[in-house]
Amino acid sequence: MRLTELKLPLDHTDADLRSAVLARLGIAADELVGYSIFRRSHDARKPSAISFIYTLDVELRNEKSVLARLRGDRQVGPTPDTAYRFVTAPPATPPTPRPVVIGTGPCGLFAGLILAQMGFRPLILERGKAVRERTQDTWGLWRKGQLNPESNVQFGEGGAGTFSDGKLYSQIKDPQFRGRKVLTEFVKAGAPAEILYVAKPHIGTFKLVGMVENMRAEIESLGGEIRFGSRVEDIEIDHGLVRGLRLADGELVAATHVVLAVGHSARDTFAMLHARGVHVEAKPFSIGLRIEHPQSLIDRARLGKNAGNPLLGAADYKLVHHCANGRSAYSFCMCPGGTVVAATSEPGGVVTNGMSQYSRNERNANSALVVGVTPADFPGDGSDPLAGIAFQRHWERLAFEAGGGDYKAPAQRVGDFLAGRPSTTLGSVLPSYTPGVQPTDLARCLPDYVVAALREALPAFARDIAGFAMEDALLTGVETRTSSPIRITRDEGFQSLNTRGLFPAGEGAGYAGGILSAAVDGIRVAEAVALSLAADDARRAS
Repeated sequence: MRLTELKLPLDHTDADLRSAVLARLGIAADELVGYSIFRRSHDARKPSAISFIYTLDVELRNEKSVLARLRGDRQVGPTPDTAYRFVTAPPATPPTPRPVVIGTGPCGLFAGLILAQMGFRPLILERGKAVRERTQDTWGLWRKGQLNPESNVQFGEGGAGTFSDGKLYSQIKDPQFRGRKVLTEFVKAGAPAEILYVAKPHIGTFKLVGMVENMRAEIESLGGEIRFGSRVEDIEIDHGLVRGLRLADGELVAATHVVLAVGHSARDTFAMLHARGVHVEAKPFSIGLRIEHPQSLIDRARLGKNAGNPLLGAADYKLVHHCANGRSAYSFCMCPGGTVVAATSEPGGVVTNGMSQYSRNERNANSALVVGVTPADFPGDGSDPLAGIAFQRHWERLAFEAGGGDYKAPAQRVGDFLAGRPSTTLGSVLPSYTPGVQPTDLARCLPDYVVAALREALPAFARDIAGFAMEDALLTGVETRTSSPIRITRDEGFQSLNTRGLFPAGEGAGYAGGILSAAVDGIRVAEAVALSLAADDARRAS
């Protein structure tokens, strides 16, 4: 049975938790067989009295009688069945041609994994490199200012989420518990078991690298194939049906079922699909800056006297402000105890992102402070669905110029940004961004309405977090890749509106945001591919 909303003080022991279960259910000690933690969160609304809140799966000797006695108690009930079940039986023979997945980010990996586990032996194409080689290339940009356009934070095994905080929580509706399947597979691949029950699970970059390799090994052991350095340059479409994929080296891969999980930065792929007539729409996203504070400041503001308690870890925050100009400014991708990283995938641009390790023990906290933009803000008359890409590139190139043209990022102290004056020196908050920063005026790197919104939002955020608008807090620009600038619209069967056999998926297609939601979408699309293949088999058999 499941027991929810069990609250205990921060300094409770395992014995205290057991006693609380007995008291809450009104049972004797010998009636309790055992329990496991399904979810644990903490309530820090009163920093002086922080408490843990548990959801437990409890095994009793007389479960039926206890459930009958507590009927009507909304915090006690049967444990729901969260087991993942495949939507179709394995095929008698693997399909020919095999299903193809483009991309090995969380969406592509899970699409490939589910198809492999169902016996469909997928082919997975990745334009970038295997995760360890890719890590070396990424460090080449961070340490030497050398960008590899095919192997970087955006492209390569593991996707953009590999170089992030590794957050594994989302607000998506998930009645089929696919998110539980994701977390279970991650633990099997080497993630800490606690991600199955903590309210805000995260992994961190170093752990993600090994996990991605283990997931690749399982896909291959089940008959799947993963090919790196295999950029899809064109798609063969015949009367609205996918027939094949042309790779950059000229090879034609036969394909009738293609999962498109290319991530939010595959701009050349978006342009190719649009040129081939695949239905693409412009969509809103957000742009802004990264802000860094001492992590100790955030800990004190959020946790009070409990700041530094190892049970709580580094504190985070989530902020939003509705501005006088009609825009909304909000924090995004908050990385406690992390670093700001160079995340461009194109020469001549600067893009920022945030990253944390599992320990979250770096000196600074950082997050994006971003403002929503819509297709009405993009250049042109609104007829070009790719106009958001041009919009992103414009500000990324201005940031590149403002940073000195060598992949250093433009930066500014918050006090100077609010006063409208360029920064000439940095203050007490040292930048974590490599290959370095150039003090300047960030107003030249963003639209005026974004600058105005951020200048209004910073003091408002300081009312929630004391010191948030401190003079020496550091802003680094620009953050433009918050989500995809396009949506490759799909129907109820998860296929493109006008291209049968093409299954747009994940962040790049405009259907996810973050590791967990992208992975869940990959599972949903894999299920749709499997059902479509099974239906094809049934038609042939009849």
